[in-house]
Amino acid sequence: MPRIPKVGFVSLGCPKALVDSERILTSLRSEGYEVAPSYDKADVVVVNTCGFIDAAVDESLDAIGEALEQNGRVIVTGCLGARPERILERHPSVLKVTGPHAYEDVMAAVHEHLPPLHDPFVDLVPAQGVRLTPRHYAYLKISEGCNNKCSFCIIPNLRGLLVSRPIDEVLREAERLVKAGVRELLVISQDTSAYGVDIRYRAAQWHDTRYETRFIDLARGLGSLGVWVRLHYVYPYPHVDDVIALMNEGKVLPYLDIPFQHGSPGVLKRMKRPAHAVNTLDRIHAWRRECPDLTLRSTFIVGFPGETEAEFEELLGWLTEAQLDRVGCFKYSPVEGASANALGAHVAPPVQQERYERFMEHAQGISAQRLQRRVGATIQVLVDGIEGRTAIARSAADAPEIDGVVRITNGGTLRVGEFAQVQVSKADAYDLTARIPGARR
Repeated sequence: MPRIPKVGFVSLGCPKALVDSERILTSLRSEGYEVAPSYDKADVVVVNTCGFIDAAVDESLDAIGEALEQNGRVIVTGCLGARPERILERHPSVLKVTGPHAYEDVMAAVHEHLPPLHDPFVDLVPAQGVRLTPRHYAYLKISEGCNNKCSFCIIPNLRGLLVSRPIDEVLREAERLVKAGVRELLVISQDTSAYGVDIRYRAAQWHDTRYETRFIDLARGLGSLGVWVRLHYVYPYPHVDDVIALMNEGKVLPYLDIPFQHGSPGVLKRMKRPAHAVNTLDRIHAWRRECPDLTLRSTFIVGFPGETEAEFEELLGWLTEAQLDRVGCFKYSPVEGASANALGAHVAPPVQQERYERFMEHAQGISAQRLQRRVGATIQVLVDGIEGRTAIARSAADAPEIDGVVRITNGGTLRVGEFAQVQVSKADAYDLTARIPGARR
C-alpha cells in the first residue's frame, strides 16, 4: 500500500489565523494527507505566520528557521507571507511563500511538493472538519480584512479590505459545528460590527427565514442554535445597541469584546480610530442599564506616540468610569509600514513600562471589585478541563485563554464540554472559585 503523505503544521498568531489553519488542515485531511505530530515524521511542514508586530515577526521567522532545521521542506503562509521579502531574506530555501487566507495557494504548494494519494478509504474527515480547539468550542470567522485606517495597524495591507462571508454560509457552518458537539461559538473578524457592509447586507435564506448579511441578523441566527454565542472585536457603533435585547433574552451571551484602545480623545484621534468621536461612556452606561449582567472586555495601548502624562491620566479616569470587566494592555510597538511611526514624540521605553504597570494595577483593582460582587451567586459554567478533584470552567463572562476561569473545587466528576450550575464561593483579581451545590467534596 502506498505510503500516506504526512504534513507537519505550525500555527501562530490570533484566532483568525487559527481558523485559517483549521481550514487548511481540513482540506489536507479531505485529500488523504495525515497531520504529522513532529518535524521528523513530516514529509513537508506548513508554517502559518503572524506579522502584526515586530515580536510576532521575529517569532514567525524563528519558527520557520526551526522547521527548516528540523525538517528542511517548509511552505510558509499567513500574514507575514504578505511580505515575502522579509521571509526570503532570512530563509531563502523555503519551498513557497503565500499570503494570508490563501487556502488554494497553500494546497497547490503542498500538491506540488507532496502529491496526494487518492484513496476513498483514506479521504475521510469529520463533518465539522479539522479543528485545533477543544471539541466543545470553536471560532467562527465571519469575514476577512478590514476597512479601518488605524495609524498603528497594517492589517488592511496584510489581509486586505473587508470581505464578508454571506450570512447563509456562516450560519450553515455554525449549524454543522453545533451538530458535531460544539457548545460555544466565538465570533471573530477584524471588525465584527462592519459585517456585511462590503456586500451591501446581501440577503439570503436559511431554514426558510430571510436574513441579511449584517451584525444583528447574524446574532439572531446564531442565537437560534441553542449554544453559547460570544461576540469578539465589536466596534461600538450605534447599531450594536440592537444586540443588547438578544442578550437579555438569552440568545447570545451578555459579553462584548470591544477594542477601545484608549480613553483620551487626543490619542484616539492620532490613532485614527473609527469610533473616536463617539461618546463611548454614554453607550456603555446605556448598555448596562438595559443589560446589568453585561461583561465588557477590551484591550488598550499605552505609550502611543505623543501620549502625555495628562492623556494617560485621562485613560485611567475613563477606565474608572467605564468599569470594564476584562482588560488587556500593550505597550506601543512600531510596526513596519504603520503611519503612526511618523508621529513625533515617541514615548521612551521606561515611561511606557511605568505606565503599563500603573494601568494594569488600576485595571486589576476594578476587576477584583467587580468579581467580588459575584460571590454567593449561582452561575452557569462550561467545563474546559479536569485537574484531580477540581474542574476548570468558564462562565459567560470568560472567553477561553484570554479571560479568567472558574475553579470548581468539587467538580472532578464533571465532564469536559458539559454545562454546570455552580455557586461562587471566592473571588480574586481575575478568577472565581465555586462549588456544585449539594455535591460531596
